[in-house]
Amino acid sequence: MAKLIKNFTLFCTGGLGYGLIELMWRGGTHISMFFAGGICFFIIGSLDEFEYKPSLWTQAVLSGALITAVEFLSGLLVNLLLGLDVWDYSGLPMNVMGQICLPFSALWVLLSVPAIYLEDYLRHVLFLEPMKKQRLLPAIPGKIKSAQSR
Repeated sequence: MAKLIKNFTLFCTGGLGYGLIELMWRGGTHISMFFAGGICFFIIGSLDEFEYKPSLWTQAVLSGALITAVEFLSGLLVNLLLGLDVWDYSGLPMNVMGQICLPFSALWVLLSVPAIYLEDYLRHVLFLEPMKKQRLLPAIPGKIKSAQSR
């Protein structure tokens, strides 16, 4: 039950945060973005839960790609299948079917960095998990082995 509450809390935090970003950027949002944001925040948080801990920038690039994928799938469902026309990026450069575009994907990579720290902080403060130490750059494999043998 505790895991369900933790996941629900993180999902809602992501959903609300995504909506706030949209309100600040576009001046409006849609309820579907709450769900997309919740999914994205949950995915971002799961990237450093593996035994191998990716660096902060690796997590940010993966997060940006995953957020873009969630946005694309959300766009296919909400905009094209249901016809709600929540957004249309067809006027922006390097767009795919008007649902995603490269400039926003790059922006998601940058916005992922504070999201990664926020997710770690919330786990620490609300659920008493140890605070994670983020490495800025990927580790060099030979350096990992020598550091572990000390």
